[in-house]
Amino acid sequence: MSIALDKLEKNKLAVIEKVITKDPRLTKKFLAMGIMKGEKIIITKKAIFSDPIEIKIKNFNLSLRKDEAEKIYVSLEE
Repeated sequence: MSIALDKLEKNKLAVIEKVITKDPRLTKKFLAMGIMKGEKIIITKKAIFSDPIEIKIKNFNLSLRKDEAEKIYVSLEE
């Protein structure tokens, strides 16, 4: 079962299932940051109201806006 990244609890390991965006610039930005299907991801910090969200992917820490995180769907890693 996939959930949007912004709904993932802090410190839970997940795998990216899909990225849904119609904006080619945002797609390019996600790919440049390594956000693609199959990558492991974890939320390390959430600001008040979950905006921004700090994630760890490929040993890098990145910050995403909530509206960007809503476009990334993940499943929990067991």
